[in-house]
Amino acid sequence: MSLKVVVTSVLVRDQEKALRFYTEKLGFVKKHDVPTGEARWLTVVSPDRPDGCEVLLEPLGIPEAKTWQNALHAQGIPSTSFGVDDVDKEHERLTKLGVKFTMPPTDLGAVTIAVFDDTCGNLIQIAKPK
Repeated sequence: MSLKVVVTSVLVRDQEKALRFYTEKLGFVKKHDVPTGEARWLTVVSPDRPDGCEVLLEPLGIPEAKTWQNALHAQGIPSTSFGVDDVDKEHERLTKLGVKFTMPPTDLGAVTIAVFDDTCGNLIQIAKPK
């Protein structure tokens, strides 16, 4: 038996705004959108891996979640990392779409990274190992 990640969460302040950002700017596609009371089970996936890991756009349901999200953002710590084929090209593409980066592409030796604000309370890292 081997474990694998099938769903990972990104806490968001507004699910609808997050859905627009993650699909229209980042290029993910919506996979599930199921009402669950006031919120939704709302996931997106990479278009080239529709059966791959889902990103759950999870609402801030408890005060501690918002505190945690705010603390990470204030310290400049990304809440998650997405892999890309070319950090420089993805940085250029996203910048043209109006995405605001807090860290431009940066070579850290074993990996190149860049960090942007997802407009939903998170800093997100894009990375390419060497």
